[in-house]
Amino acid sequence: MALEIKGLKRVFKLKKGNNTLKLDDPNPDMLPVEVMDFYSMTYPELTTASVHGPECEDDSVVYRFKTTIGTKG
Repeated sequence: MALEIKGLKRVFKLKKGNNTLKLDDPNPDMLPVEVMDFYSMTYPELTTASVHGPECEDDSVVYRFKTTIGTKG
């Protein structure tokens, strides 16, 4: 029986209001910051966001985009 090696799938999450959006990885070769720039055309709040992570959840690696707009302190 041979071992099968699988890479972990990357998932990007963005909290928007009370909802958390799960964004697919557009290109595994992109850095997380490049993925954030890619999605900033659709979600303008990402232009002032930062990337947090990675964290392992289930069978994936999760990066979170945290925005700074609308937060105090």
